[in-house]
Amino acid sequence: MPHEMEDYSVNRLYPPSCFYVKLYRMQLDAPVPLPVLCTDIHLEIPSYLGRDYHGDISHIKAANLLNLQPNGAYLVRKSRSANGHFYTLSLKFNDKIHHYKLYYDPASGLYIREKRYDCVRSLVADGLVTMYLELKAPVFLQRLPTVNYQESPYMTLNKRKLQTLTKERAKYSLCARNIFPAQNLQVNDVEKYEKSHVFKITTFKGLNWCELCGNFLWGFSAQGVKCEDCGLIAHGRCSEKFPNDCIPDLKYLRGVFGIELTTLLTAHNATLPFVVTKCVTEVEARGLTSEGIYRLSGFAEEIDAIKMAFDRDGEKADLSQDKYPNINVITGALKLYLRLLPIPLITFLVHPLLIDAMQHKNLDLKISSIRHALFSLPKQHYATLQYMVEHLNRVSLHAAINKMNSHNLATVFAPTLIGPAEITSSVLPDMTTDILLIETLITHCGKIFNCSH
Repeated sequence: MPHEMEDYSVNRLYPPSCFYVKLYRMQLDAPVPLPVLCTDIHLEIPSYLGRDYHGDISHIKAANLLNLQPNGAYLVRKSRSANGHFYTLSLKFNDKIHHYKLYYDPASGLYIREKRYDCVRSLVADGLVTMYLELKAPVFLQRLPTVNYQESPYMTLNKRKLQTLTKERAKYSLCARNIFPAQNLQVNDVEKYEKSHVFKITTFKGLNWCELCGNFLWGFSAQGVKCEDCGLIAHGRCSEKFPNDCIPDLKYLRGVFGIELTTLLTAHNATLPFVVTKCVTEVEARGLTSEGIYRLSGFAEEIDAIKMAFDRDGEKADLSQDKYPNINVITGALKLYLRLLPIPLITFLVHPLLIDAMQHKNLDLKISSIRHALFSLPKQHYATLQYMVEHLNRVSLHAAINKMNSHNLATVFAPTLIGPAEITSSVLPDMTTDILLIETLITHCGKIFNCSH
């Protein structure tokens, strides 16, 4: 009876259509790498190759050496026709001798195809597993590119998570509609949300399975890919099947600074980045009448301390006057956060649209064109930009005391909100239009943002 219950639980967790145990056993059954060592002690061996390098020998001699060995035996030899561009890996598998072009890249290592290895033994071990699976389980490998996403274990295992997030986003949409009523955000906007997965080739330790097809990730290195934002794991080919439904998980985010805005706000289920709101709150509480606000820089050590506090403590980071009496340290941290965004608040795609809008001479037409261009921003960027620009407008109202009118503020914030201009020569880029753009946003923020989005 206990045995039957165990089988039942396993079948519930791992559907019968998934070959978990079978594929894992196949990997264990695959031949292991057996280097045929060279006995020529006078041979010059490249530092990245081992004693399995035999120098300039023919493919016939290589085959004779390998024929005496079991499957999995291999050696590396010089390729006579390669002119030093590659070597030849000779490998015995399925009682046949196979020859492959072996390349070396000082930056990434040894390779035959796309995967990179730090030594020949690891490359051969991984190759033998793949060759063995191709021989023993061709149907499985053929199935990978045809997996139906809607029927995948990913959809089943994440159904509750997706439903929960949809409810949370509905609440966010209602909240955002109250905060920014002019944008006329609808609850339906939640369902249009898209974020692509950020897949990176990964070497996994232990047993891992693809979250799309549900099958074993075979091999000893670079077995598959993992999303850096949500942790989803998949075969390289299966990863191409996922739609843009990444749900970032806080445990995969490395701090706050330098994290893409949409990823950060989705992970925190927030409307605005708390770095921005906390810094702005401090500035408006005790810095609006500070001369040179945003123009003067604080001490780099204290700015870095604030950055580390945000990365470590999140919204609980202490920015109080007792902790940081110099308000310029707070403004420095805020500018640093905006400057480190991988995609600037005014995105690369929208920036040219805004530059075109600035060419209009008629002010009403210019404002209308700017407003229309800003509608192309992602909602997270739009909301944060609106929050920042309205704040800068309030700062400029105290220009008689703080000496920071809208033009001065625009001069400081143009490279921060738009991103640094490309330097194509020794001549510094002309920021005049960008400064005028930010100045226009600050001066006319009421007309630009208080319209339906």
